[in-house]
Amino acid sequence: MKSDRNRIIFRTSIVGIIVNFLLAGFKAIFGWLSNSIAITLDAVNNLTDALSSVITIIGTWIAKKDPDKKHPFGHGRTEYISTLAIGVIIAYAGVTAFIESVKNIINPSVPEYSKIVLIVLSVALITKLFLGLFFIKNGKKSKSDSLVASGKDAFSDALISIGTIIAVVVYLIWQISLEAYLGLIISILIIKSGAEILKETISKILGEGASVELVKAVKKTIVSHEGISGAYDLVFNNYGQDIYVASVHIEVPENYIANEIDVLSRHLIEDVYNEHKVLLTAIGVYSYNTSDSEIVEMREKVRKIALSHEHVNQIHGFYVDTKEKVIRFDMVISFDEKNRGELYRHVIEDLKKEFQDYEISANMDSDFNEI
Repeated sequence: MKSDRNRIIFRTSIVGIIVNFLLAGFKAIFGWLSNSIAITLDAVNNLTDALSSVITIIGTWIAKKDPDKKHPFGHGRTEYISTLAIGVIIAYAGVTAFIESVKNIINPSVPEYSKIVLIVLSVALITKLFLGLFFIKNGKKSKSDSLVASGKDAFSDALISIGTIIAVVVYLIWQISLEAYLGLIISILIIKSGAEILKETISKILGEGASVELVKAVKKTIVSHEGISGAYDLVFNNYGQDIYVASVHIEVPENYIANEIDVLSRHLIEDVYNEHKVLLTAIGVYSYNTSDSEIVEMREKVRKIALSHEHVNQIHGFYVDTKEKVIRFDMVISFDEKNRGELYRHVIEDLKKEFQDYEISANMDSDFNEI
C-alpha cells in the first residue's frame, strides 16, 4: 500500500517536472520576444514549480527509508520538510514578482504583444488548471501534503496567467499597459498562498493532535475488548503522513492479574494496529472497584463535585483504598482554563470537605485530543 502511494507521488511529480519545464521554455521565448516582464516572471515561476516537484520526489524517497538506529520511528517527517521547502519557494517567487512589478511601475517598459502571445498564454492557463487539479487529486489520494501544495501553487500560476492575459487584451485594444499593476496584485496572492502552506506545515511539524475521527475509532476498538471499561489519556505522536505512535491508559477490574493484563495488552496492540495502523507503544492500567456499591456512590459524588466546576472535563482512573483511606483518580482540566493549577486546588478543597476521613490523591490531567 505504501509502495502504491510512493508510485503515485513519483509519477505525478515527474509529470509536473516535464509540463513545467515545457511551459517555462515557451514562456521564456515569448517573454523575450514581446519584452514582457510578466511573461518572463511567469516562466521563472514555472521553473520553481519544476523544482518543487523535484523536492517532492526527494522528500518522498527519504521518507520511505526504513527505520534505523538514529531514527527508530522512520523518516516520514521528511515530507513535512519538503512541503516547507515548497512553501518557501512559493513565497520567494511571490516576493520576487512583487519587487519586479514595483520596479516596472517606477520604470515602465513598453511590451510588444501579439495575438500569438495571447494564444500561448491561454494554452498555458488551461494547462496549469488541469495540472493543479491533477496534483490535488493525486495529493489527496496519496495523502501527500507536498503534492497538494504543488497543486495550490499551480492554481496561483493560473492566476498569473489570467492577469497577464487581461493585460495583453487591454494593451491590444487600448494600448494601455497594466501588467505591472496586475503583477503587483498577483504577487500578493502568491505570497499569501506560500504563507498559508508554511503556516499549515509548521503547525504539523510542531505537533498537531490526531483527527477526532481517528481518536474516536481507536477508543472504540480499545473499549470493545472484554473487561475494559474505559480508554483515557490517549496520546498520539505523529512521525509522518498517517504514521502514528500512541499511548493509552485502560481501566480494568481490580481483580485482574498480571497475566490477564499482559494477554489483553497484546490483543490491544495487534487490533489497534491492524484496524487503524496506529502503534500502541505504552499501555498504562487503572483499576476500578467492582464489589462495593458504597464506592460506586462515592465515585458518583466525586464526579458531580468535580464536574460542577467549569473546565473540569472528566475524572477517570477512580479507585478507593478503604484500608488506607485514600481516594485516587485523574482529573482532566481543559486547556481553556487560564489558571489550571488554581482550579485544581479549588476542586480538591471541595472534595476534602465532603470526604473528611479520606486522603484525596488526584493527578491533574490533560485531554490531548479534547473531543
